[in-house]
Amino acid sequence: MLSDCSSFTVDQYDQEQLKHRTTAFPAACYLDDLELKSVSWHWHEEFEIVIVAEGQATVIVGSRTQDICTGNGFLVNTGTLHSYHTRSGSVCRLHSLVFHPRLVGGSMESIFYQKYVQPIVKHQTMDVYFLDREIPWQATALKTAELAWQTGVQEPLHFELQIRNCLSKLIADLCDHMPAEQTKPNAGLLRSAERIKQMLKFIQENFSEELNTAVIASSASVSESECLRCFRTVIGTTPIQYLREYRIERAAQLLAESPIQISEVAFRCGFQDVSYFTKTFRKLRGCTPSEFQKLCLNRQTLSNI
Repeated sequence: MLSDCSSFTVDQYDQEQLKHRTTAFPAACYLDDLELKSVSWHWHEEFEIVIVAEGQATVIVGSRTQDICTGNGFLVNTGTLHSYHTRSGSVCRLHSLVFHPRLVGGSMESIFYQKYVQPIVKHQTMDVYFLDREIPWQATALKTAELAWQTGVQEPLHFELQIRNCLSKLIADLCDHMPAEQTKPNAGLLRSAERIKQMLKFIQENFSEELNTAVIASSASVSESECLRCFRTVIGTTPIQYLREYRIERAAQLLAESPIQISEVAFRCGFQDVSYFTKTFRKLRGCTPSEFQKLCLNRQTLSNI
């Protein structure tokens, strides 16, 4: 059940389009190696529970940034824009389990959904819940989540029932310790978030083309100034900086998959100048494209021995 996180697509990651497992069992496990590939801004209809197995991850949800160390984790609520990465050259591996609310709650009319799942999904301020192993109940929740992940990877007999049981326990623990709702989110912020989702979708579907702020703004039918405001308010960057980072992320994915020519990678990812591509890649990833590709291919060779 361990899925290949390198092959995910999004709307192209406005909304994640990888179907997590199947409709019959809507869950999937991922092993994210953030040293090789960061996880860009995205959202999905599923819950996502993540445990830092090694290293330190930086999690960004809206304008909030938090570092998560080994053994700790976080739960991302449905429909929440988020991303995570690590420092360039730093080892960081995550155990991630993505699951649809219906796996635990069943239909929206069921008592399981209405009593346990809906309060979390509808919580006005619980877009992400950080879990600290130093807090007893959260340490238990982290162990439960890790057991669910390991069960999904190993797939023992009746693993589906075991995973659902673990996730039900996790949801119950969260319900028991749910923070009190604060003031409702500003309507303007919610509107900005929806516009950002549209613009992220457009960028991720057209990142190889020549784009500028005006073109990106038009995809959500807003002005350039409103486009800039939305990006700064919701994800703390500019549309062009996001485009540049996304192109480099996709380039890293191509380099990790095969011994493709550097110039071909640059062209596919929207860079017309190879030297500028190399300079940008080094700035964001801490190494040149060639060095990164060699590292990835060496790791693949060692894993096959």
